[in-house]
Amino acid sequence: MITCYVHYVIDPKKVNEFEEYAKMWIPLVEKFGGQHNGYFLPSEGANNIALALFTFPSLSAYEDYRIKSLQDAQCIQAVKFAEQVDCIISYERSFFRPVFK
Repeated sequence: MITCYVHYVIDPKKVNEFEEYAKMWIPLVEKFGGQHNGYFLPSEGANNIALALFTFPSLSAYEDYRIKSLQDAQCIQAVKFAEQVDCIISYERSFFRPVFK
């Protein structure tokens, strides 16, 4: 199991647009076999940081999702939306594995 953590720097004046973008991706991750653990939008503190967490059974399953998403019409539409509204300034991905008792 691998969890992708995405740290976004967003335009604080476009939180609503980013939220719309986030809602597009939740079912898309699930469409390709992942489990979306949610997007987290600014509340208190920094007004330009958002996070996303989603999990795949393995790194190779995540890589398959990335390849397939590049050719999927809904994924392409979501990316174009974010580009058009210009709500994302930058982002970085990190990957984690869980530790259970």
